[in-house]
Amino acid sequence: MSVEPTELVPEPASGRVFERALRPGAADADGGGRARLDAIARWLQDVAYLDLVDAGFEDRGAWIVRRLRIRAERFPRFGEELTLRTFCSGLGRFSAERRTSVVGTEARVEAVALWVCLDREAGRPLRFPRDFVAAYEESAAGRPAGTRLRHPDPPDGAERVATWLFRATDVDAAGHVNNSHFWEPLEQELAAGEVPETLDAEVEHRDPAQPGEVAIVRAGHMSWVATADGALHASILRS
Repeated sequence: MSVEPTELVPEPASGRVFERALRPGAADADGGGRARLDAIARWLQDVAYLDLVDAGFEDRGAWIVRRLRIRAERFPRFGEELTLRTFCSGLGRFSAERRTSVVGTEARVEAVALWVCLDREAGRPLRFPRDFVAAYEESAAGRPAGTRLRHPDPPDGAERVATWLFRATDVDAAGHVNNSHFWEPLEQELAAGEVPETLDAEVEHRDPAQPGEVAIVRAGHMSWVATADGALHASILRS
């Protein structure tokens, strides 16, 4: 299974770029002070939301994450002063790709996410209005934001290596387990051994998850989060 993670395009020379400062708190870090991947995923969705609010699009549909890649070249640390810079790096009819950089005195994280906009009432994809496109198309520079799945299904013989419990407290305002919690099984693996200095991983979401037990299935450098009967919630690619 050869899978390439989503490309990390450079910041544009022109177009909208949104910036916010942040300092990781105690609940964002592990016992050694390293910011966890699930915390970084929350920061990324928070700065994306704040960008929409700042641009005047707070109530224009509901946004869900389809895919998120996090490349930690140097992990942020507890209390480190960070700057998050985010921009739209691709546009579709109802989907948008968002690039974000997290930079501190030593920290360096690059991320790219694919977001889909849904009608809040019907739950169907909501086509972007012209004013939204006008705000973000310059930085997107003509790049698409296709929603087709990139990760494969588990191959025959993939091994069930663990179970995981999503809790009621993991459910967000959209009514399903928030995307950031899908990074926690990977964090559990890191806690069991020596944490690497760098890490590059991507989570692709399929069917939304509700609280309850799921299985972690693995083959090679990929893992899948699945129900007991094999339905897939997400896949995790670790480079």
